[in-house]
Amino acid sequence: MEDVRKFSIEELIEAVGGRFSTALGIDLVGRDTEEISKWFLAAILFGARIGESIASRTYREFARRGVTTPQAILSTGWDGLVEILDAGGYARYDFKTATKLLQIADKLEREYQGDLNLLHDRAEDSQDLEAKLLEFKGIGPVTANIFLRELRGVWERAEPLPSDLALLAAQSLGLIETEAPAPALARLKDIFQGDRAAERSYRFPDFESALVRLGKGWCRKGRHDTCPMSDHCLKVRRDKG
Repeated sequence: MEDVRKFSIEELIEAVGGRFSTALGIDLVGRDTEEISKWFLAAILFGARIGESIASRTYREFARRGVTTPQAILSTGWDGLVEILDAGGYARYDFKTATKLLQIADKLEREYQGDLNLLHDRAEDSQDLEAKLLEFKGIGPVTANIFLRELRGVWERAEPLPSDLALLAAQSLGLIETEAPAPALARLKDIFQGDRAAERSYRFPDFESALVRLGKGWCRKGRHDTCPMSDHCLKVRRDKG
């Protein structure tokens, strides 16, 4: 498929935002255990059916109180976790999420010494890595995809397939012609690698996250006319004839 787009990857990322972890002040590139723990917590919060702003605010409340590692979560206890979740606006899921966080933290401590890098290193391949994450009660495919997506290029075995939202946005922009995740991912990687300016300023997860943001905020809701990338949306162009 020939690349006929008339916008840069930088334009897309700057219009809607890139990695969610970066926006939260989390630096994953160095594989630091504490930074990865922070992103795991954030991914769990993002994985619920709750607004992005509430999930972000709740994560920041955890970070403000220094409760971002398995050890800190266990020390805080159920009542303390509920208090933090409520302070962040996560009240709808507070009891359930507090219980889930304690179960996840306990398993991480018992089986991986509280280090998600160890979980990665024990995985045989990308499929096994995802399977190990799904062994945690309360971690489903959506949360695992959110978590692994931004570790692509940081963890060798972090190679999740693109989410439905990313595929929807990529199709809306005419970047891909297939809904099959594997060839779509290969195509998107080719596009990113061909955009030298984007490669200098961003990482591929910024591109992928931007597509997720676009798909979630505009494509899925049919808000094509108000989309910041509407000039490049195939549906808008078709409707205008």
